Amino acid sequence: MRKAWLFAVTAALAAGAVLGGSTPSALAIKPFSDQFRAKYVKEKPANDREKALAEAVTKAKCLVCHEGKSKKNRNPYGKQLAELLDKKTDKENVEKIHKAMDKVAKMKSDAKKKDSPTFGELIAAGKLPGAEPKEEKEEEKAQP
Repeated sequence: MRKAWLFAVTAALAAGAVLGGSTPSALAIKPFSDQFRAKYVKEKPANDREKALAEAVTKAKCLVCHEGKSKKNRNPYGKQLAELLDKKTDKENVEKIHKAMDKVAKMKSDAKKKDSPTFGELIAAGKLPGAEPKEEKEEEKAQP
């Protein structure tokens, strides 16, 4: 009886580890994500750039500011916003979120290159501000 219980607990823990390990954890702070969409993504895109941005943001979701599988990993745009916003105290402060986005929009997307576009120029061109999300490698897609 005790062996059966121990086996059941071990199997449940192993299954939880496998399933939990395959779930992406990079979730954006919803109010920040909502305000990005409200500010930059048009409900009815009027031109190709607006359509491209809407599609890219919809596809990227949390990868507008994050990269990889951990919410701790931010792309260059997300890093700049994180310097200005606190996820706990600022998530309901719409004015502060918009001011931070305005400030970051004026920053170069690559501080090491003088000729790099600003984050705002990328957004205006219909591109994601941080970087295009990297496609998963084939072997990563095949893993359960």
